[in-house]
Amino acid sequence: MHKRDKVFMHRCIDLAQKGLGNTYPNPLVGCVLVKNNEIIAEGWHKKAGAAHAEVNAIQKVTDKSILKYCTLYVNLEPCCHFGKTPPCADLIIEMGIQNVVIGCQDSNEKVSGKGVKKLIEGGCNVITGVLEKECKILNQRFFTFHEQKRPYIILKWAESMDGFMAPKNSEKDYWLTHAHSRQRVHQWRSEEQAILLGSQTVINDNPNLSTRLWYGKNPIRFAIDPNQRIPKNSNLKDGKIKTFFLVDENSERKNENIIISAEEILKSLYKKNIQSVIIEGGAKTLEFFIKNKTWDVARIFKTNKNLNDGLKSPKIDGELKRSTRIQNDVLMEINND
Repeated sequence: MHKRDKVFMHRCIDLAQKGLGNTYPNPLVGCVLVKNNEIIAEGWHKKAGAAHAEVNAIQKVTDKSILKYCTLYVNLEPCCHFGKTPPCADLIIEMGIQNVVIGCQDSNEKVSGKGVKKLIEGGCNVITGVLEKECKILNQRFFTFHEQKRPYIILKWAESMDGFMAPKNSEKDYWLTHAHSRQRVHQWRSEEQAILLGSQTVINDNPNLSTRLWYGKNPIRFAIDPNQRIPKNSNLKDGKIKTFFLVDENSERKNENIIISAEEILKSLYKKNIQSVIIEGGAKTLEFFIKNKTWDVARIFKTNKNLNDGLKSPKIDGELKRSTRIQNDVLMEINND
């Protein structure tokens, strides 16, 4: 592996990141075309249904005859099947691009290894595994969905310095965190496909779960409501954002205290092709996922306030990935090890 291959693959990753939040259910992909060790064109996948990264890069080259002298770099194995767009592997071969460098293999069974095979059979010299770890981290949502048959799960909450999520008798608009931290949460919402919380949080706070503090699309809303307790005048029932309520469909159990299992929740999300979800529920909902070990990363705001009493924050074990100060708050990101 040459140093220049890493440099160009890093550029692919940077380009791919621009599509975060807009490409679901497709992965994040960036592509550069290199001639004489210089990038002559680049592109990324901007949204599902639109042209793929390889197509966007190739289209920027006016004189297509020079493509046979170029090397194409892409962070994910080019597709080889017809979806909403034609196969990128076919286009690469058609354009006479002889050298292709790939970051990592696609784990989607429609592509996995088949894209590389088609390129090789089409006469391309293919190198794989350049910055493979970094490329897999970039598309961890996509890989989790296809390999584990569930969405990538992000837990999020804020807590006081002494470990409480809310005071004993808190008002609806009580905030532990700084305004900049709340804006960061809305940025996250724009990046993920869905957001989920429990019925009690909906009843207590009546949230709308939008991205009003950040530019970007609103996530699909999910509420766990097996006993159908959420009132009709809830903001989640305003019809403004796509929303699903996870209820118990068995009429014989309507008068029971129903609990939907983690397996049922994840199965429902998977069936709806949800690749990533932020859990913004209350302590019980968060603890539900922690107890079942069905989470990938936790984002916890530790504030400089002491509450002395109130709703205890969840306890979680994992690897501290990073710690970032945002005004008076400290954001801790913990990976599930």
